[in-house]
Amino acid sequence: MSRDLLPGVTGVLVLADGAVLQGQGVGAVGEAVGEVCFNTAMTGYQEILTDPSYMAQIVAFTFPHVGNVGTNVEDIEQISGSAETAARGAIFRDLPTPPANWRSDADLAVWMARRGVVGLAGVDTRALTRRIREQGMPHAVIAHHPEGRFDLDALSARAAAWNGLEGLDLAKDASCLQPFTWEEGLWDGESAYARPGAPKYDVVVIDYGVKRNILRALASVGARITVVPASTPADEILARNPDGVMLSNGPGDPAATGAYAVPQIRALLESGKPVFGICLGHQMLSLALGARTVKMEQGHHGANHPVKDLTTGKVEIVSMNHGFTVDRASLPDTLEETHISLFDGTNAGIALKGRPVFSVQHHPEASPGPTDSLYLFERFARLMDAATGQEPTP
Repeated sequence: MSRDLLPGVTGVLVLADGAVLQGQGVGAVGEAVGEVCFNTAMTGYQEILTDPSYMAQIVAFTFPHVGNVGTNVEDIEQISGSAETAARGAIFRDLPTPPANWRSDADLAVWMARRGVVGLAGVDTRALTRRIREQGMPHAVIAHHPEGRFDLDALSARAAAWNGLEGLDLAKDASCLQPFTWEEGLWDGESAYARPGAPKYDVVVIDYGVKRNILRALASVGARITVVPASTPADEILARNPDGVMLSNGPGDPAATGAYAVPQIRALLESGKPVFGICLGHQMLSLALGARTVKMEQGHHGANHPVKDLTTGKVEIVSMNHGFTVDRASLPDTLEETHISLFDGTNAGIALKGRPVFSVQHHPEASPGPTDSLYLFERFARLMDAATGQEPTP
């Protein structure tokens, strides 16, 4: 393979096997190593790039026109503002377009540069997507240099030397450093995020890389929320006397994070408190209850995934972002499978029989349906009502 670059190239994606994609650098100058995945969502690029679940990944957008609505400070999903705990890079078919939206306060390229996200535009994202679909998610380095100076062999060697996500605990870095409270609710549909009324429940959220909209959705069903770090012992959580506990989403290998999180989750389950897990939280709850998790070839990344709720028979369109999955064959008899992906039949939800404990693989707060999955927060609230003897909210 020729190592020559085309004239005017200012950005590259160099894969571990030496393959090179050439284009225009976007956003931050520099380089970043990670796992390349593709995302099929047509909207929500800012939410995607700030989702902590994408930590140590480079996101290739299959939709060609990205950047149309610009960026704003309200739609950031991670609690911290650093790109170190979210997506490391972004790949686009076309250069990001100038923003045209009343909520925009910066265009995408400027926002990426400010955050430290390295981008690449002008590449064949369809060919890259086909490669990932057929060969799995590769390790790669994305690089941007205004004068097009790249040591391709060194970049390829760096990609090949990277160990990848298996065995990697990233939740400890994505998590908050100390407990904090949250009160903001969901978007009011017009101009702002709502301020819910008097809370009905006390909920502790274990932060493995939580998204803001998960907290907003919880607040909107009446929760007074305390967010605690991923490493918080169960006895400290129970000392707060919560009505329920949420296991949040997050990045990395669930088995690695589970080394310290699973024993604490088991202690929480023994307390009888209602427990609700999302994404990484779903995977670690499954581990705590005796199932296994495995690495996926392509993963699920997008806002158009059909999932069936086996408890109701309804199909919902959901947002997904995960590279690991719960092995359906490993589910013990104590668990009921509540949701499955209609794309590939993989597990998308469980419930512990006879106990107020459940979890889902998808992101019910992301609302691509747009509100297909928000009922899950209501389901959690009903479990807390039953556990505390309160009357359900109409």
